[in-house]
Amino acid sequence: MGRLNRRSPDALIFLIFLVFLASSTSAWKKDEFRSCRQTPFCKRARGRAPNSLPSFSVTDVSLSDGGVSARLVPVPTLLQVTDDDPSTVDVDDASSRSLLLRLSVYRGGILRLEIDEDPSSAPTTKRRFRLPDVLLPNIDDSRLWLSRLSSDGASATSFYLADGFEGVLLHDPFQIVVHRAGSGGEPVLSLNSHGLFDFEQLRAKKDDENWEENFRSHTDSRPHGPQSISFDVSFHGADFVYGIPEHASTSLSLRPTRGPGVDESEPYRLFNLDVFEYLHDSPFGIYGSIPFMLSHGTRSTSGFFWLNAAEMQIDVLAPGWDDPAAPNAGRVDTFWMSEAGVVDAFFFVGPGPKDVLRQYASVTGTQAMPQEFAVAYHQCRWNYRDEEDVAAVDAGFDEHDIPYDVLWLDIEHADGKRYFTWDRVLFPNPEEMQNKLAAKGRHMVTIVDPHIKRDDSFYLHKEATEKGYYVKDASGKDFDGWCWPGSSSYPDMLNPEIREWWADKFSLKEYVGSTPSLYIWNDMNEPSVFNGPEVTMPRDAIHMGDVEHRELHNAYGYYFHMATSNGLLKRGNGKDRPFVLSRAVFAGSQRYGAIWTGDNSADWDHLRVSVPMILNLGLTGMSFSGADVGGFFGNPDIDLLVRWYQLGAYYPFFRAHAHHDTKRREPWLFGEQNTALMREAIHTRYSLLPYYYTLFRAAAVTGIPVMRPLWLEFPSDKETYDNSEAFLVGSSLLVHGIYEKDQKSASVYLPSGESWFNLRNGVKFDGGVSHKLAVSEDSIPSFQRAGTIIPRKDRFRRSSTQMVNDPYTLVIALNASLAAEGELYIDDGKSYDFEQGAYIHRRFIFADRKLTSIDIRPSNVGDKKFSTDCTVERIILLGLPSGAKKAVVEPGNHETSIELGPLTLRRGSIPVALTIRKPNVRVADDWSLRIL
Repeated sequence: MGRLNRRSPDALIFLIFLVFLASSTSAWKKDEFRSCRQTPFCKRARGRAPNSLPSFSVTDVSLSDGGVSARLVPVPTLLQVTDDDPSTVDVDDASSRSLLLRLSVYRGGILRLEIDEDPSSAPTTKRRFRLPDVLLPNIDDSRLWLSRLSSDGASATSFYLADGFEGVLLHDPFQIVVHRAGSGGEPVLSLNSHGLFDFEQLRAKKDDENWEENFRSHTDSRPHGPQSISFDVSFHGADFVYGIPEHASTSLSLRPTRGPGVDESEPYRLFNLDVFEYLHDSPFGIYGSIPFMLSHGTRSTSGFFWLNAAEMQIDVLAPGWDDPAAPNAGRVDTFWMSEAGVVDAFFFVGPGPKDVLRQYASVTGTQAMPQEFAVAYHQCRWNYRDEEDVAAVDAGFDEHDIPYDVLWLDIEHADGKRYFTWDRVLFPNPEEMQNKLAAKGRHMVTIVDPHIKRDDSFYLHKEATEKGYYVKDASGKDFDGWCWPGSSSYPDMLNPEIREWWADKFSLKEYVGSTPSLYIWNDMNEPSVFNGPEVTMPRDAIHMGDVEHRELHNAYGYYFHMATSNGLLKRGNGKDRPFVLSRAVFAGSQRYGAIWTGDNSADWDHLRVSVPMILNLGLTGMSFSGADVGGFFGNPDIDLLVRWYQLGAYYPFFRAHAHHDTKRREPWLFGEQNTALMREAIHTRYSLLPYYYTLFRAAAVTGIPVMRPLWLEFPSDKETYDNSEAFLVGSSLLVHGIYEKDQKSASVYLPSGESWFNLRNGVKFDGGVSHKLAVSEDSIPSFQRAGTIIPRKDRFRRSSTQMVNDPYTLVIALNASLAAEGELYIDDGKSYDFEQGAYIHRRFIFADRKLTSIDIRPSNVGDKKFSTDCTVERIILLGLPSGAKKAVVEPGNHETSIELGPLTLRRGSIPVALTIRKPNVRVADDWSLRIL
């Protein structure tokens, strides 16, 4: 406020803005956001009974360009639903026009369904929007060329989908079924098996029609009228469904929203919104939308993805929803509704859970490989006040022996919230500030949001205005909305030219005061508009090509994330991996960086919901995600803060963050005992960085997430299917949070098939059992799976970059056969040289009392090499019968002793595990070690 007083016009605007903000966005208020009943397309669709709609029949089926082409012809009916009343009769020409259908098959068990209007019979020049630049650009390289179709008379057409699977197009009424091949093959997925497919075609407006929609004080002109699409999708052989983030829920699986036994409930809403202090258990949509759902059961795992960025509402239907007298068993029915767009949907047949994730990744991409520093600990606050504050926080970590890698600056660092600038009173020497952090191997992140301050003296606004780069309002003028700077406009990120312009702003020349060690945070990119309907951009705003905002709303933040990431890529001449954190998320966002779960609260419920939220993000491609440690809003009690650090240390993205109205909460401000507990949690993360980095490499290659629900690794264990309190890091570590104040014990289920070793004391526990464990303040329950090998680095430095040359520890947890395996991936941690083969990838195998390190880097990955002199300094053996005294290392016939040692090097640790110290082997070499 003091700084704004130096500029009286800004001060007046800001005071007005504060009054508005206090009344409208200080906390979540139900009446500020639309319910399904207040959303006409959702209300209409939800009011329909199964098989009550005008049906479509399939005609003109043929092979065309290697796929199946057909027409969907509406069957004449007396009933057509209108906007206001699901029971009214209104037959018009739109109800008689046919639709175009296309089916394509892709390698690996993927079926694509596209349905759109026939442009040759369209009564208007408006065309339905098809979302660009989300699918991988080379997706058609994996398309299979169908050479023949099988016909069952006039009733069905079938075709090859994958080994063991085929697709069937039923003709009358229209239906898509994917089932296992062969006579009587079980269905896996089906669309429109309950006759709920509806497609509101664009049409000319009648003289007496009013297409406007009103919500509170806002009017949506809806110039093209109703254009919604809805259909049912059934997951056969499924017990639960997951995915479609982003919602806050205590449940890992998606609970039913309609049907017997379900109280009045909203559908799961996918509509990117800036929600302050969101509810901890609600189907209400928040910052991101990924319209990908996957199912799992003892008989089948499958997935469904609808490429559509308009508002979507999805019902999960309880058994018996269609017929209470005959509830469906072994099937989950769902109902998908969207305001606009086309049908561009993908069916993923599995058959295993990881197969579905790989299939989805082959369509939308895998997680971008992060720099290694980004996987470490981040310290953030709204706001670190000035350069002195930054220096004091940085020094505080060193003084208290707590490592960290990144210090963040929120909106107050900029000059009057003009992004790409610095408040030169508070941050007079930004390059020097960043360079001081970089000298310790640390980095800085600054915030850059999409709203640009409408100030004629601000070069960015002036340039965007002159070039015509802003989103337009319904009248064709530059859209003007309110956000942090006051009056603001928003770049039209749908336009590739504008994305390139934006990317250029991150060059060191354009972003004055930035350095190569500075990275970026995109907030408010839903986009948030404080005085807009539902705190977002009006749906009738206009983008490139006369595309309405309603048609691409959920992807705006995706395009902004993309442009920012590409800007950092250009800044580094394509050699430096970007790090960009985004709040808004859509399918494909994983290719451009990390996301977090937004403005959570400092309470135990929000700690609890962080786990299913992050797990569902990982299942839908976003492996690099986390929640604000400590909670953004409010002041956590110290018990909660410590527990959050202990849990957050295992999140893929590990950052503490807090609102400017909260008390300062750097880890050393709560007394030495609590500082020690938080220090230990952060040390745990740093020791596991080699393991996490290896998992991020796997995510970048396969699409399998870093943080995983238990059922992903134990698909046959029913006890894991809806476990929302525990998770796996990779396949080897199991973590169970502590979610209540003063909790003295926890019931922890350890999956069947393997034993588990407590990470704190090495005690062995049986799998397939729930164990009641005493809880201590110094840790949360965590276990290593028998049969695995985890690489660690146990020497602690100021930052991860200072650990590069430190030696490794291998922790071997033996299974009942006294065997174990694990991997280690190493590269330079920052460049793209790994794409040309500059990396080390080792597999460690323990069998027959012998540990072997083998090279699993393919020989054809490129000519570049990466080398390291790092060695293995300790090998910890869990589950090896006592009696072993020494080991022999080959080559060299070098003998080394085996003795009892601690599991960790933290102060006070006692010897509990057999340990081989200083075997003097290089991690990059082939070697073996035999236990004698």
